[in-house]
Amino acid sequence: MTVWDDLVGQIRVQEQLAAAAKDADALVTAVSDGKPLDQGSKMTHAWLFTGPPGSGRSTAARAFAAALQCTSPDRALGGAPGCGFCDGCHTSLIGTHADVQIIRTDLLSIGVKETRDLVRRAQLSPAVGRWQVIVMEDADRLTEGAGNVLLKAVEEPAPRTVWMLCAPSLEDVLPTIRSRCRHLTLSTPPVEAVADVLIRRDGVDPERAQSAARATQGHIGRARRLATDERARARRAAVLKVPLRVADVGGCLKAAQELIDTATDDAKQMAEEVDVKETEDLKAALGGVAGGRMPRGTAGAMKELEDKQKRRKTRTQRDSLDLALTELTGFYRDVLALQLGSRIAIANVDVQDSLDRIAESSTPAQTLRRIESVIACRDAMDRNVAPLLAVEAMTMALRAG
Repeated sequence: MTVWDDLVGQIRVQEQLAAAAKDADALVTAVSDGKPLDQGSKMTHAWLFTGPPGSGRSTAARAFAAALQCTSPDRALGGAPGCGFCDGCHTSLIGTHADVQIIRTDLLSIGVKETRDLVRRAQLSPAVGRWQVIVMEDADRLTEGAGNVLLKAVEEPAPRTVWMLCAPSLEDVLPTIRSRCRHLTLSTPPVEAVADVLIRRDGVDPERAQSAARATQGHIGRARRLATDERARARRAAVLKVPLRVADVGGCLKAAQELIDTATDDAKQMAEEVDVKETEDLKAALGGVAGGRMPRGTAGAMKELEDKQKRRKTRTQRDSLDLALTELTGFYRDVLALQLGSRIAIANVDVQDSLDRIAESSTPAQTLRRIESVIACRDAMDRNVAPLLAVEAMTMALRAG
């Protein structure tokens, strides 16, 4: 098992990263031996991974980080870095390597303060590894100010620091930053490849793995959740009933409220799992006593944590709603395929009866307008429209067709 095994359906990207890791290994060796550097090296100090959701952007970045930190003795014999078994590979992949910093956010954005802390870390030399690696999984969530802070570090990097930025598309990153990065584009992996990794790595039943991979249209993370989480399957089943429930105004409003309630419950469940522990840990760190008053001067820190938790809850609710809207889009995409007699594979075969019913009772033009209404709902929430108003407007538009 190498570090690339979880990079599903991305052969070209894997080959490029493996070549860069080999050149990086030779580069470190040359510097240590005082030899001249290879000017044609495929290694560089900043990388930008883009691709649709579920394509494996962060997986590719983590695998590359592990290959850069590989300590396998086979490298000296001409073997490729990234064995997957050595301490450098293992700790990089699970996120405990001292010189690999994985940055992900469960908030709505990454601000200036967090980015400045990263830039300071990037100036340090590696502590135990061969490179100082910073993987930013949500580079598209950088605020404009944070992006400008990051730009300086990317323009003038430390000699042994590597930045790896992940974003859905080039347009999600400042032009000044992306122009200084080597760009790799990942594609949506084939359904068969996703099903295979679910069977091989997660031990999922082959039939369920195939169904989950097809239903999520190659999105690896969603496919894994759908195949292993009964609650996720129940939530998806409820979402796919919405097109049949918008026959009247009352049904539209009820369906919208239930979508919002489900997203709120998801956010509440996450808060119950994380917020209490975070709060208790901070109280203990600040010298608080269980059941007693907090020491003077700690109110600001507690308020900052509460604000962070509130922003995280908002992000969780939006992510849950966005997933529901994605599944609705997939439903109407299948309806349109049936109406046009397309030969593309149907994703939601488990609700074939519903697809046939909607396809027979509407026209392709109506289906396209319904897809547009779902997209408009997503855009409205991006502009901070109240979620319930946005979803109610969408369900009414689905009824009108």
